[in-house]
Amino acid sequence: MPTSDILLQAEDKMKKAVEHLRHEFRTVRTGRASAGLVEHLKVNYYGTPTDLRQLATITVPDPLMILIKPFDPGSLGDIAKSIQASDLGITPSVEGKVIRLAIPPLSEERRKQLVHQIKNIAEETKVALRNVRRDAIKSIDTEEKQKLIGEDDARSAKDQITEKIHKYEKQISEVLEHKTQEVMEV
Repeated sequence: MPTSDILLQAEDKMKKAVEHLRHEFRTVRTGRASAGLVEHLKVNYYGTPTDLRQLATITVPDPLMILIKPFDPGSLGDIAKSIQASDLGITPSVEGKVIRLAIPPLSEERRKQLVHQIKNIAEETKVALRNVRRDAIKSIDTEEKQKLIGEDDARSAKDQITEKIHKYEKQISEVLEHKTQEVMEV
């Protein structure tokens, strides 16, 4: 595989790791209501685990309330059960054809737990980046041993991989800082 392909593949994997981190952070509860909290919640709909966003309209009428209106009113009970069984810590309130989720304010202790949780998620993402770098460097070394690329090209490619990992680690730190501020905001 040409060195440029190795570099492109490594960068693509690094981008995906950062996007995955952003996706994970959207599901972490803050003191505000957000559709991202529940939209990926799996609901057992006629025996099939289905994302809540495919079964209902999710709106946020105010900062402390999530309103869920199922497309099929018969799925109301299944949606409420899934929310109750989730680790959100929010009790659903079924009112007619909608479910209301009142988002209680977070205690200081719970905020600190969430910050710890998001730091762990960010660290796992950094480990994933390092694994991508390790695999790319291993591929470059293999090509160098097979005399497909020269020593200077190999060193240059390794330097480029290192630059890329620094760039994406910086992005992770920025995303983590932003989410930490969001969680700690009262």
